[in-house]
Amino acid sequence: MTALRRLHAAYRASGADLPFGDPLSAHGLAMEGYFWRISERASGRAAIVLAGINRPHDGTAPWSTLGIALSPGGAISTLAHEQGYADPHRLGAAAGAAFRADAGRVHAEWAGASADFVVAQPRPWPLRPFGGSSIFQSVPGLNQYWHPWLLGGQASGVVTAGDDRWEFTDAQVYGEKNWGKGGFPDSWWWGQAQAFAEQDACVAFAGGQVYAGPIRTTVTGLVVRLPGGRVVRLGNPGLSPVRAQVDDTTWRLRGRGYGWRVDVHAAAPLGDAHVLPVPLPDERRNTAGALEHLAGTLSVTVRRRGRLVWSGESPLAGLEHGGLARAEAELRRRGIPPGATDAPPQVRP
Repeated sequence: MTALRRLHAAYRASGADLPFGDPLSAHGLAMEGYFWRISERASGRAAIVLAGINRPHDGTAPWSTLGIALSPGGAISTLAHEQGYADPHRLGAAAGAAFRADAGRVHAEWAGASADFVVAQPRPWPLRPFGGSSIFQSVPGLNQYWHPWLLGGQASGVVTAGDDRWEFTDAQVYGEKNWGKGGFPDSWWWGQAQAFAEQDACVAFAGGQVYAGPIRTTVTGLVVRLPGGRVVRLGNPGLSPVRAQVDDTTWRLRGRGYGWRVDVHAAAPLGDAHVLPVPLPDERRNTAGALEHLAGTLSVTVRRRGRLVWSGESPLAGLEHGGLARAEAELRRRGIPPGATDAPPQVRP
């Protein structure tokens, strides 16, 4: 390996990517997260499939956090798997026989849950210098990075969780990846929606506490794929800031920059939220970490230099408010033991 390649490998191992680099291949950090969301306006159904490949700092073998959830009905199943692999050359992840995925297909199966679907006619992130984390994508050593690499497409297959089974053909699909040296931040918020009247529209946002050493700030990235295909991305501090007001039931975002203004308002009842697990990589276990809504409501308005460009509403928004303390408080309110989730308990394989 040449000196230049060694330098680039070390740079990527910090979590960062060069402009026009490929953020989809694994960086080799404490956590590489893979997430798909499928929604279908006609049936009112949505599903999520997730995998976190976790690498303890002591050098022991990677392990995985896996999850599948379906709405309506709220069936959910999670698993801590002893094995884990994140592909260093392309988008791809695996966990023994329980999970295997790449950009075109996802297959997952364990006791009480399964998913098998293919992605056709993908609408990938457009060719730009940066991904969803924008300029922060090139900053080494951040605790968390985010990239919504798939802003639409058609998914066909089946997802099951518990007694609930959903077969779908040409449903809408979204995919993202996140990674970081410290697992998840202390607090974060997230949302994603398709199922608008316009089939090619997509909205995604993610925000939270970002830090590298003593430098700390709060950032929200907001992405809108407009009908017709144009993608607007806001969230660069100073240039296109996004203000976020978030609690456990409402998500309000306002972003401005480059002549654009985007307003997002989303809501979901707290009683409908699931308490999802997040990994503790060094402890090789999951813990309660996020309040996740599978089907909230979201409205978005996009203006360009004061002129209305598009507005839409989705009844099938995925919405999340994360943080260990917040999740533990909700568990106490529900009378669930701390550290658990409201998914059926799963043992390691």
